[in-house]
Amino acid sequence: MNASEAATTGTRQEPTHAASSIVELLDVMWDHARNATTGTAAPGSTSQLRLMYVIDGEEGVRMRAVCHRLSSAPPTVTRMCDRLQAIGFLERLPCPDNGREITLRLTPAGREHLQRIRAQRDTVLHQAIENMTPGERGALTQGLAGLRAQLDPSAAPGDRLRAAGRHSAA
Repeated sequence: MNASEAATTGTRQEPTHAASSIVELLDVMWDHARNATTGTAAPGSTSQLRLMYVIDGEEGVRMRAVCHRLSSAPPTVTRMCDRLQAIGFLERLPCPDNGREITLRLTPAGREHLQRIRAQRDTVLHQAIENMTPGERGALTQGLAGLRAQLDPSAAPGDRLRAAGRHSAA
């Protein structure tokens, strides 16, 4: 590999390392927000919180689809659902077009819990983003939109913008 190829490879790896580092930091922040919420029994694991995010993103989602999105086995998802239902955050309903399937939806308490977590998370993000220069904020917005498009090509551009506005402080 010559010097030019090595520089190009390094340049390609830098964004990956930066994104990975941010993801790890955000994971810690989300976990802190989950543990810092008061007023209700918080889900006991990050996996349960991810399950809640999936269900919140698609009201009445089928259990099979949740298993696929989480890349988890049905017994694992079933146990998480059992726990969330026991603390009043989740409802299981028969699928309207197939009585053998189950759909999932969050209860008002589950939605309220997610809203508290998002509010805490967004407060921290908002402060960090406000401390950035306008150019940095613009580059961040553009870069995150491009990354999301690559990670979730099924989301339409308008959907991505609406989702970003709904769940972030940017």
